[in-house]
Amino acid sequence: MPCLNEADTLETCIKKAWKGIEAAGVKGEVVVADNGSTDGSQDIAVRNGARVVPVAAKGYGNALMGGIAAAEGQWVLMGDADDSYDFQETPKFVEKLREGYDLVQGCRLPWGGGSIMPGAMPFLHRWWGNPMFTLMVRVMFGAPIHDVYCGMRAFTKAHYESLNQRCTGMEFATEMIIKSSLFKAKIAEVPITLHKDGRVAHPPHLKTFRDGWRTLRFFLLYSPRWLFLTPGLAMLVIGTCVMAAGGLGLRIGEATLAGHSMLYGAAVLLIGLQSVFFALAAKVFGQTEGLMPVDERVNKFFELLPLERALIISLIAAIAGIGLLIVPAWQWVEADFGALDYSTSLKFTAVGVTLLVAAFQTALSSCFVSVLGMARK
Repeated sequence: MPCLNEADTLETCIKKAWKGIEAAGVKGEVVVADNGSTDGSQDIAVRNGARVVPVAAKGYGNALMGGIAAAEGQWVLMGDADDSYDFQETPKFVEKLREGYDLVQGCRLPWGGGSIMPGAMPFLHRWWGNPMFTLMVRVMFGAPIHDVYCGMRAFTKAHYESLNQRCTGMEFATEMIIKSSLFKAKIAEVPITLHKDGRVAHPPHLKTFRDGWRTLRFFLLYSPRWLFLTPGLAMLVIGTCVMAAGGLGLRIGEATLAGHSMLYGAAVLLIGLQSVFFALAAKVFGQTEGLMPVDERVNKFFELLPLERALIISLIAAIAGIGLLIVPAWQWVEADFGALDYSTSLKFTAVGVTLLVAAFQTALSSCFVSVLGMARK
């Protein structure tokens, strides 16, 4: 139980936890990971037979990391100390752990079989935040759950240690779900009841918009395919099409696409190219650091396009770009450095500049990705 000034409810939670352990038929302990309480929570924990683990580093994730690291059992069940979760439901989780699951997630939402008591969950959390993030984690990472934010869950300690968790705040819980899904862990879900928390001395530690944004940011950064690769590829296609349409002088209704349209298309294309390279860099870094599993598609891509081949392609593109840029430069010389016919010269300039910039982007990004992919001891 992570704890920060939970004197109002801690005793009740610990007593329920002991009953839950007994009902599950296991030997266990109650660990209170204290994050600097000043209301006597530590004494309450000791008085009720719990083991207090002081965690100096602030944050929900830090408190949980400290408590889990200190836990002596092979199975760990975590839950808040505000009496919103009923630890007497422990047998449900233990049953799934005995069946061989790595992670057993609680579900408070009705569409996952759970139930929410009146006043137990704010309106925005119940109907917007939680459903939205749950849908995202199901679609983006294939997580077989219906309540991503439920803080009551159980897992094997061996599985937890394999995840190498990094988040120190409220994102800790979603990080566990995402990594477990990516690494193909066996995940089960059990319905539980969420009760109105019993705090009196202070409001909940969760901040709706701050923690919601941090969760969204983590989701996106942990999925470069959705944040960078897919939009980048779309921009590459759109930019290329706009440049081609401008080069051919196509008409769309009353509008005629020409040289200036090509410049707009070039900007979109180059931004898309950079986004694709960033997605590859993020993926390679994640794999190298063990943050996400190895993706064989990425490995095959780099087998087809190793650094040396990428540099050769970059060189060819750069030479082609310079060649195209020589054309309007030569036209300018022939015009005695006067005005040019932009209907033709601008097209050569747009394509030449695009090829030249894309060549340097490709060369530099390929070198950077290669550096990221170097395994470190």
